[in-house]
Amino acid sequence: MKTLQRYIGRDVLFATLLIFGALLALFAFFDLIHELGDVGRNDYTISRALLFVTLHLPSRLYELFPVAALIGTLFAIAQLVANSEYTVMRASGMSLARVTWSVLRVGIPLAAATFLAGEYVAPPAERIAQTVRTSSDSSRVVAQQFESGFWFKQDLTFVNIRTVLADMTLSGVRMYEFGDDLRLKVVRVAQSGRFAGNGQWQLENVKSTEIGADATRVTTAPVFLWTTVLRPSILNVYQVAPERLELGALYDNIRVLGNNAQKTSRFEIAFWNKVFYPLAVLVMMVLALPFAHFQRRQGGVGFRIFAGTMIGLSFFLLGRLFSNLGVLNDWPPLFSAVFPLAFFTAIAVAMMWWIERR
Repeated sequence: MKTLQRYIGRDVLFATLLIFGALLALFAFFDLIHELGDVGRNDYTISRALLFVTLHLPSRLYELFPVAALIGTLFAIAQLVANSEYTVMRASGMSLARVTWSVLRVGIPLAAATFLAGEYVAPPAERIAQTVRTSSDSSRVVAQQFESGFWFKQDLTFVNIRTVLADMTLSGVRMYEFGDDLRLKVVRVAQSGRFAGNGQWQLENVKSTEIGADATRVTTAPVFLWTTVLRPSILNVYQVAPERLELGALYDNIRVLGNNAQKTSRFEIAFWNKVFYPLAVLVMMVLALPFAHFQRRQGGVGFRIFAGTMIGLSFFLLGRLFSNLGVLNDWPPLFSAVFPLAFFTAIAVAMMWWIERR
């Protein structure tokens, strides 16, 4: 039985890697076509477009692993069925549980690779890609949460940052400090700022207005060190989508926003999605197995590939749907992240149980 398990695992692995390579090349081609529309604007050249697409590949790798695992497993099992090998294996006493374990033995390393790619490779590559994309126009704004810019609250201090540039430079910083009696005490306006480390930002060309009971005092300073819990990892969310950030950056956003009584649902959903997404590789591979019992002849191969593509697309769309609905309706973040995975797991288990009863 171990020989048969290795044989199934080898076929599934080769088919998955083949499908994964094809999908990665296809999406890279689509990304390049999209980028070619901006080539020639400002200093954005074809070489920058190719570099951007290359740096964007780790994010595509992370997104495509479950779909590639599903289609690859379907293709491998379909070939075994078409050649009557699968029938011989089952007639020789190989149970469905052993077949499932043969597939999961391949899926576990792939799930681990998915987690590592999403946590350690994709986020930094995506940040570099966005820097390459925006470096053709150094004044290009990475993000503005509102028309007035990005707002941040710490204790009794409210901070407005007009723009955040691609290199994490702050532009147009305004700080409003209130006293314990909720009266405005100090207004500081800085032209720009850069992160200096150790929880400090170095603000430049700072004008401070101190408001007293009877008078106000205005002072200026070329440099002002601002100590705050705000980190570049918090601002990374305006350069890279939360779904593509690492767990540490997501946790920083959740902690800081939560401490300031701000909404954290999108970051919490992204956090739990990041935790459970690698398991989707295993679920998709198990979901592919019941299709081995339908349309057992040669004509069923095309059907299985089509079915795998539709199921993978459905999983992707359902995950996005529940993430967005969770943010809009304030659903529990864990539920919004886990429900699509639990739904497809239930389908896979139900189909396997129905086949065994037959």
